[in-house]
Amino acid sequence: MRDTRESRLLLVLLIAIAFALITVDIRGGEDSPVDGARQAAATVFGPVENGVSGAVDPIGNAISAVRDSGKRHDRIGQLERENAALKAKLGSDDRNRSKIRQLDTMLKTAGAGQYGIKGAQVIAIGSAQGFSWTVTIDAGANDGVKRDMTVLNGDGLVGRVTTVGPNTATVLLANDPDFTVGTRMEKTDELGFASGQGDRPLRVQLLNGKAKVKKGDRLVTFGSQADKPFVPGVPVGRVVRVDPSGGDLTRTVYVQPYVGFTKLDIVGIVVQAPRSDPRDEVLPAKPAKPKPAPTVTVTVTPSAPAGNAADNGYEQ
Repeated sequence: MRDTRESRLLLVLLIAIAFALITVDIRGGEDSPVDGARQAAATVFGPVENGVSGAVDPIGNAISAVRDSGKRHDRIGQLERENAALKAKLGSDDRNRSKIRQLDTMLKTAGAGQYGIKGAQVIAIGSAQGFSWTVTIDAGANDGVKRDMTVLNGDGLVGRVTTVGPNTATVLLANDPDFTVGTRMEKTDELGFASGQGDRPLRVQLLNGKAKVKKGDRLVTFGSQADKPFVPGVPVGRVVRVDPSGGDLTRTVYVQPYVGFTKLDIVGIVVQAPRSDPRDEVLPAKPAKPKPAPTVTVTVTPSAPAGNAADNGYEQ
């Protein structure tokens, strides 16, 4: 149909008639005068609609499936989130159990040495630049922490406090090259000075060049004047190597620290020193040496030769 004035008027007239029929149908309700026409149209066009519906239904079903798939995807996503939350909770529980174990061990160490401690957690590590070994803890001046206080954990000596803020503090670790602490040998009481060497064992200079020392011997802190920066009796480590004695005034040994400096978490700052030197009391008891299993020796007596049977009381 061409776009002419007559065609436009016809289109407007048809639209007006359509609106009029819709209005009459709505107002008439069930008694609508166009109901008969509607039923007749349904009779004529019903089969056609069914055929079209049969052709279109697969598409509709596909759209419905996609919609349902989206719902299933949302459900899967929800289940995955719930699963991740459960794993996080379980991980958190494991983490809490680990913290409880660390805290329990540290309290036992503090109790053995009669140290008054303030618990804290490592929240940051020092910058790798400058080759310094430091950590930041979440306790500071507001918690009674001061500079040059001893820091320990359940395993032994961690380091000393160097910088204090209102709510945090910096700890210089015992394996830092700038770290030095006086030490005492277990049982022999030989004195020395331990220095950090990064990820290598501590280097200890014993004051007695003829000191008798062997692998496995253990050391504790000697302590400082007024207990700063070190209180006495804190476990340091065990000897893993001894340099030959060359007649020098001092003797060098190498000590593996008890503390793992790369996995620090819960630590304690000694805010109150012990009344007396605990000496070796904080060191853990050495494991008992296994008793050697008794050996049984079986001696086999050789049998007599056949020719000597008579000698054994047998007749041939």
